Amino acid sequence: MSTKIRLVRKGKKNRPFYRIIVISDEKDGRGNVIENLGYYDPLKEPALFQVIPERLQHWLKLGAQPSDTVKSFIKKANLFS
Repeated sequence: MSTKIRLVRKGKKNRPFYRIIVISDEKDGRGNVIENLGYYDPLKEPALFQVIPERLQHWLKLGAQPSDTVKSFIKKANLFS
């Protein structure tokens, strides 16, 4: 089973809020989430990216592939450089 670490949009119209999740490759991100790792709130000033680093490292060691967006957030937050 291959897994991805990606964003899922939540929130209302014109009020986006994103969760950082671990999900199987076959799923669309709307259900059957394996684990919720954190969130991203672009409306805060500055934008707020919060993640549980221990769980993120755990999933990366197991081979989960982060999306390009999540990878850029990890790099900006200086996690596991």
